[in-house]
Amino acid sequence: MKTMSAKRPAIKGLYAITPDETDTAELLRKVRLALQGGVQVLQYRNKSADAALKLQQAHALCQLTREFSSTFIVNDDARLAAEVEADGVHLGGEDGSVAAAGALLGGAGIIGVSCYNRAPLALEAARQGADYVAFGAFFPSSVKPEAVKADVQLLRTVRAELNVPIVAIGGITAQNGGALIDAGADALAVITALWDAADIEQAAREFSNLFRQGRTA
Repeated sequence: MKTMSAKRPAIKGLYAITPDETDTAELLRKVRLALQGGVQVLQYRNKSADAALKLQQAHALCQLTREFSSTFIVNDDARLAAEVEADGVHLGGEDGSVAAAGALLGGAGIIGVSCYNRAPLALEAARQGADYVAFGAFFPSSVKPEAVKADVQLLRTVRAELNVPIVAIGGITAQNGGALIDAGADALAVITALWDAADIEQAAREFSNLFRQGRTA
């Protein structure tokens, strides 16, 4: 299996996934607050934007994450990730192969893969060269209410078998996220609990504090 290159940004800590926001200025305002609160990885995901808006927003977000030395990942689209010089791309089940994404990124970008609740899929993704894998949903999610459910025990099982970072996603809050870190998650991917918070910066800080407390199991 492939391990993360020492030259690549690490996938760890609070992993924020952007909301669908057509107002680029408002999106940047929210993301800046989240970065100030400690977001270490930002994934650009906008299912409602057209290609031109995606390019504009991805460019702007890439520059903003550089300001904070945070890792910038583009959802689904390796071509867009390459065009804006993002740190990498995140692939879902229908988004093509690790090899194809790697070719588009010139072999240098981070590639993450959604593995839902399937440990064998994660093991195969790592074998093919994925730099991190994501599991979920661990809790009910308002963003993807029909998402497959993953059990916390899955994290304990795959943690012993994988040598790449593990991202947990799905209904995660500052109240339930600690159990996922304890079980082996290196990063917590968050949407609603971050962007819908009355104070985005404080919400990000609360998530970030979970990692500073360290694993208790």
